[in-house]
Amino acid sequence: MILELDCGNSFIKWRVLDANARLVVGEGVVDSDLALLEALNGFDGLALNACRLVSVRTAEETGALISLLKDGFDVAVVCAAPVREMAGVRNGYEEFERLGLDRWLALLGGFHLAPGACLVLDFGTAVTADFVAADGEHLGGFICPGMPLMRNQLRTHTRKIRYGDLAAERALESLIPGRTTVEAVERGCSLMLRGFVLTQLELARSYWGKDFTVFLTGGDAGLVSEIVPEARMVPDLVFVGLAMACPLS
Repeated sequence: MILELDCGNSFIKWRVLDANARLVVGEGVVDSDLALLEALNGFDGLALNACRLVSVRTAEETGALISLLKDGFDVAVVCAAPVREMAGVRNGYEEFERLGLDRWLALLGGFHLAPGACLVLDFGTAVTADFVAADGEHLGGFICPGMPLMRNQLRTHTRKIRYGDLAAERALESLIPGRTTVEAVERGCSLMLRGFVLTQLELARSYWGKDFTVFLTGGDAGLVSEIVPEARMVPDLVFVGLAMACPLS
């Protein structure tokens, strides 16, 4: 079995593939290294023979997790690393090693799934947009706060904004003007997210007309899917790129 990990700023997304690396036999999202170990130890029939991961955490944090995995499961761990070019895609950053590895793997995955111009939109703690031309040239991208960051900033810096996650979820059942604080905040943030997406689509059309593929990925991608009906929703797009960057056979 193969363990794949996407170690983000706030959460660790994990999944286990069967021995042929074709079928997902288990998956989840946790908020700490220890929670990951607990989830894996509770997985019936787990028999890991390899692990690959991508991390945007510090080298120290990533190293600590790798040590836990080696000690706990006696498994070799392969980490994605920055490169200038791979699988026909050229990193567009002036300092290629400074492009977030999760972004790099997502755009690799997108270009692999739909060769040609593509716009990759990832909705996590932060929201990112990346543009890849038909010849594989990464044109760069944008980063802005995602729903968690926008919500938490308002909660932190505005004393009267206090509500729970369930109230937030219910508030997003509609986008009419809010009549409570939770509705006003959640719907306002959602509309900002949609505005960001529409701007990216406009820019992509200025480059390529209609000849491009839009990919939506990340935990909050569903919040914008209805305004991009032609998009391909690929929740595990980073893992597609991870398999390309870290082949295990």
